[in-house]
Amino acid sequence: MDLMSHIPHPLLFNPLKHYLPFIRQYVNQKSETESYPGSHDFIRELKHLGNCVMDIYKGELSQDDIFKEIIAFLEKNKILSQHSYARWAGTSYSSYRIVEVRDGSLWTLKYNANESRYVHIFPSRLSPHTFRIKANTLKSAILYQVLIGKDYISDDDLNKARALAGLSPVREAGDAEAVIEMIEILREEG
Repeated sequence: MDLMSHIPHPLLFNPLKHYLPFIRQYVNQKSETESYPGSHDFIRELKHLGNCVMDIYKGELSQDDIFKEIIAFLEKNKILSQHSYARWAGTSYSSYRIVEVRDGSLWTLKYNANESRYVHIFPSRLSPHTFRIKANTLKSAILYQVLIGKDYISDDDLNKARALAGLSPVREAGDAEAVIEMIEILREEG
């Protein structure tokens, strides 16, 4: 599944990290094609989620709606060229700007040093219509749902799925609860 093919230039966006409807679609597709222990490509895709925390948009806007609004904002403010955007957003690691779209959600815009995808976008922390999750929790939930998928979730099955991504076994009840909650979110109808 090509993550970037439908994302217009100059935007950089990882829907597997930040857009719940895409994550559900990804899980459904992989559930049909993957089997235990999972292909190298599948495991590699999940490693791109990193090891930190992320914010996931769960609102009603489509990705295309979000992209169009952000590009329209950049055009309206005459900051769509790479040079003008870099000046506006800043180029240091800690530089960013926040833009609000029509559903009230907030989106962080950072400069990315790439000629064709220099506008890195992702949901802002504590934005309406988003939730924050640890990367390893999301990886665990995706692995479980794709490769095991049983209705009854046991610690043994969770740990079997986590091992495929090189994650340590779940030992604390809170960590297991977070993974189980994310599995339930993945199972919900969009």
